Formats: sequence, structure tokens, C-alpha cells
Amino acid sequence: MKYNPRLYFICLVSAMGGLLFGYDWVVIGGAKPFYELYFAIADSPLMQGVAMTTALIGCLIGAMVAGAAADKYGRKPLLMLSAVLFTVSAIGTGLFNDFTLFNIARFIGGVGIGVASALAPMYIAEVSPAEIRGRMVSLNQMTIVLGILAAQIVNMLLARDTNDAGNMLWNVEWGWRWMFWAETLPAALFLLMSFFIPESPIYLKLKNEKNERLKDREAGLAELFQNKYGRILLLGLIIAVFQQWCGTNVIFNYAQEIFVGAGFDVDGMFINIVITGIANVLFTILALYTIEKWGRRTLILLGAGGLGLIYLTLGTCYFFEVKGVLMVCLVVAAISVYAMTLGPVTWTLLAEIFPNRIRGVAMAVCTFALWVGCCTLTFSFPSMNAALGSSGTFWIYSAICLCAFIFLFRRCPETKGKSLDQLEQELVNPHT
Repeated sequence: MKYNPRLYFICLVSAMGGLLFGYDWVVIGGAKPFYELYFAIADSPLMQGVAMTTALIGCLIGAMVAGAAADKYGRKPLLMLSAVLFTVSAIGTGLFNDFTLFNIARFIGGVGIGVASALAPMYIAEVSPAEIRGRMVSLNQMTIVLGILAAQIVNMLLARDTNDAGNMLWNVEWGWRWMFWAETLPAALFLLMSFFIPESPIYLKLKNEKNERLKDREAGLAELFQNKYGRILLLGLIIAVFQQWCGTNVIFNYAQEIFVGAGFDVDGMFINIVITGIANVLFTILALYTIEKWGRRTLILLGAGGLGLIYLTLGTCYFFEVKGVLMVCLVVAAISVYAMTLGPVTWTLLAEIFPNRIRGVAMAVCTFALWVGCCTLTFSFPSMNAALGSSGTFWIYSAICLCAFIFLFRRCPETKGKSLDQLEQELVNPHT
């Protein structure tokens, strides 16, 4: 297909929600040691947990309401709303001196993440031609990993040497604020550029549909849970939850525990985190090319099977107390496989498998399930690691991946190169 710069612009603008999600997810980790001292919660695990989870609660709510709102008001207004929420949150989180207001600002940003994560891949799928749709939707995952990398760089540049008392005081008073304020620029840019993208043609088609049933009532949860949609809804929910419960994101969230358990000191831990971040970006770029060449089904099966084998090996190495470079190689291999497969392919499949009429609410339900998977994964890892050790924990993740491989091998269709109307015919109405 001939290169279309306007299409790439439209898709990149929509995918900026992913950039802000990735940034917001990681930046709080760099700000955490400093705002905890500022708000005097360094000795309060409960309040620390509140500060870390308010945005995630907002994600759940944003994802839950996004589908119905997008079907009623359109995709573009909801993307613009998420840009406003990101901007307000970025300013407010760094501005407020009250802990309650700080958390309210974090919650607002979380709602923006939930809305954008549900709508961006759906919108991109609806405006993209079938032959490059997978690549375009994968841009959303690409911007997420770039947002993560941007936050790591910003945190590194803004944090001053904590061994110096004066620098530490600046970090506690101002450093953490600028980490959040740095998000204001891309958030405002997202808002500005969203004025220049069109409404989804599929939404306009549904809006102008002459059928009275479509004119009088938008698709809702009741319709989504009809028997004829049960098969693809189950597939979408399992794909969404599996993207989290494959276990890869614990490497980002609990890198310290994982690398220290592999025998590295603090300096070595930070070096290894950078290595995993680089691998994440490089293999996500590779996914932009392989998703159209190899297909969605091939990549998701490669991801499930590959991660299952890697985690089986990683757990065995932990069991026999293997240390050093081999452990880093296994972790980097896991990140690389995830970045090339489950990371981008999940969003692509979720945006493709549902019929036009229910896509908005279906994406919202599946995105909500994905965030629930993220919450439960993050919450359960410390307890699992304490009870079962690193070996047992990664063996469980391996078993989850291999079970998912069996299910996906039997149920996941190939969607590469097919129009959304053709997929609806094949997946929902195969006998008509």
C-alpha cells in the first residue's frame, strides 16, 4: 500500500494516549522516595499503597465508562477528553501540597489512562486499511514503551545526588513535582493535535444507520452478553487478562526483587533495568513489521509458548540458585518475546475481533478486565514470591502461559489482511 502520511499522523495522535500511560506508569516510581518524605508517609505502608493505586482505580473506572460513552458521543470527543484529563492530572499532581488533592489528581490521570487505553486501539483499527491495520494498532504499544523510556530518562535527569543534603532537600521539595510536571508538555500536545483528527468512519456509519434499532438505542452490556457474541467475548477477555497474567509486567514492577534474587547488587540492578528497557523498545519496533508478515495468531502463540518455556527455565534456575549473566539473559529474553508478541498483538486482536456495533462496549469490558488482571498480578506477586519463592512463582506463570497456548491454539483466529466487516461475518455470522 502507498504510504499515507495523513493516516500515520491520525494514528500517531491517537496513540499518544499510550505514551502518556507509559510515562505515568513509570514516573511515579522515580518520584516515590521524595513525595513520600514530603507528605510524611514514608513510615506508612497503607498511605504508600494509596498513593500508588489511586491512578489504577481511575484506570478501571475510565475503561468501564469509555465504551458506552464512545458509542454515544463518538471516538474523537472521548480521546480529547482523555487528553484534558492527562493535562489536568500532570499539573495538579505536582502542584498540590495536600496529600488528598495529590491523590485526586492521580485518580483523574488514571481515568484518562483508562479511557485512552480502551479507545486508542479501537479508533486506530477503525480508520486503518486491513493490510496495515495490525502495524497501525501496534503503534499504541510502541508509544507505551517509549513513554516508559521517557519517564526513566526524566527521572534520571531530575533526581539529584541523594548523598548531598542540599540536593536531597531539593528532591523532596521540588524534584518529584517536576517529574510529574514534565508530563504536561506531551499531554497538552496530545490535546492540541486531537483537534486535527477526524471522527471514526465506522462510528459515523453507525450514527447514520437507517435501521431504527440502531438509531434509537446504542449497543450496551445486555446486547454484548447475548449468546451469539459469547464465543468472541470469552476470547477477548482471556486475551486481555492473559496479557497481564503471563507475568512479564512483574519484571518492571518488581525488578529489584527479581535481580537481587539473581545475585545482583543495587548498581547491577539499575544497569539490568536499563537493559530490559532497551530490549522492550527494540522488539516492539520489530513487532511493527512482523505483525503483518507473520500474523496475529502466529505471534500470540509464539508469545504464550515462548514465555512458558522461558519461565520454566527461569524458575528452574532460581530453584538451583543459578546467579549472574544467564539470569539476565533469561529476563531479557522474556521481555523481548513479550514486546514482540503479547504486548502489541493483544491490542490489535481486541480491536479487530468484535463487530462494529458492539466494538465500543466490548473494548471497554476487555480493557477493564485487562486492568483487573494488572491489579491482581501486581498485588499477588509479593505474597506468591514470599510463599513459593522465585522458582515457584515463575513456574506458576509458566503453567499459565502453557494453558493459554492450548486455549489460543484452539480458539484464536487469524485476522491479518481481513476487513472488519469480513471478520464480523466469519466470527459472528459464519453460516449466513
